[in-house]
Parts: sequence; structure tokens; C-alpha cells
Amino acid sequence: MSGSFLSREEVRSFYDRFGAKQDWQRFYEGPALRDLLLHGQFESAQSVFELGCGTGAFARALLEAHLPGTASYVGVDISSTIAGIARKRLDSFKGRAEVVITDGSLAFNYPDWSFDRFVSNYVIDLLPPEDIHQAIDEAYRLLVPGGRLCLVSLTFGSTIASRALTWAWGRIHKLNPRLVGGCRPVRLQDFLNKDRWRVDHCIVVSAFGIPSEVVVASKSAGNEL
Repeated sequence: MSGSFLSREEVRSFYDRFGAKQDWQRFYEGPALRDLLLHGQFESAQSVFELGCGTGAFARALLEAHLPGTASYVGVDISSTIAGIARKRLDSFKGRAEVVITDGSLAFNYPDWSFDRFVSNYVIDLLPPEDIHQAIDEAYRLLVPGGRLCLVSLTFGSTIASRALTWAWGRIHKLNPRLVGGCRPVRLQDFLNKDRWRVDHCIVVSAFGIPSEVVVASKSAGNEL
């Protein structure tokens, strides 16, 4: 473990053990994910990349009700256990959906401009700042001009109760990140270069006192790497 962040191997080990229990987090994640589905304009998407696909629940919702029937989906995850669950969940979408196990690297073997949506839900809050910047840079490379970056993360609270909760969460993360699965509150917009991204939608959604930030940002044309 480096500082207060889990190493990639520690993240893999934690989520291999956690497995299907990841779906228990839907009690507070659900409202934010529904907001992302509403504002990500997935109905016009033809190719989606998801960093940290988890158990495939979000991907299944996309494929069943939001993406066109011709759209394709690629999800990557560091945990072989969770990726296996996702593959089973997406089995009925063979030929359109692919789940790939990664080594935790944030560079992916796809050409520039391969996707028109880059999704990452409750993953950015796992990463140290330098990895967050790398993930956002990779999203920029993979997206077509005008493509949308669609993110959800734990964030800081705005009410007294939620501020107290996220303060305590952050303290626990500093002391022992394993106790909170490596996650901590972050502000997604702090990592978006205004010359590269136009924020189309940003909202904080709270459920059971736990605040999540939802961001949809379009890749600016004319600022290629």
C-alpha cells in the first residue's frame, strides 16, 4: 500500500473477495446511476467503454433499455471474480458486449477515437490523483470528438450530516483504506481540464446521507493529443 491508497494488487484482492456483495452498494449508488443514465444521452451512443465494470449491473441496464440495438459495449475490471459475474450477467448480449480482465493499467489497447461514451462509476474515488489524471487522459484519447465522459464518484457532502459522514469517511481512508474498500470522497470536476472538456451536467445526489457526484462532460473538438 502506498500512502493512504491501495495498490492495484490490493484492490484486486479486495474485490475478488468482495465479489457479488458489490451489488449491496446499490442502496446508495442507485439514485446517482439513474441520474447518469438520464443525462448521458446513451440513446444516441454506438460504442461504450466502461472503466471498472463491476458486476455488470450498469452495463446490463444500458444494453437492455438505453443503448440502440446496434451499439457495442466494452467493460474492463481488475477483479477476475467480478468480471466473471459481469460476463454471466451480460451473456444474453454476446456479440455486442465484451468484458476484459486488466492488470490495473490505465492504458488500453484500443485505437484513438474508438468510443463515443467513456463510463466510470465509483472507480475514480479508488485512484490516487496521478492515476485519476491518467484515466481522464486515456478517456480523452479513446473518445471521438464530442464524445461524452460519464462519471460517478463518492464526493463531499453539502449538509451538516453528509459533511460529517464524508469527513469521517476520509479520515478512515487515511488511517486504513481497506476499511472503506479503498474509496474516498473526491471532486470530479477538479480533474477536468477546461480546454479539453465541456461540462454538460454536474449534480450531487445523496442517498442515505452518502453524496455522489455525477458528471457528464463532452470532449472538446480541435484539442487532440
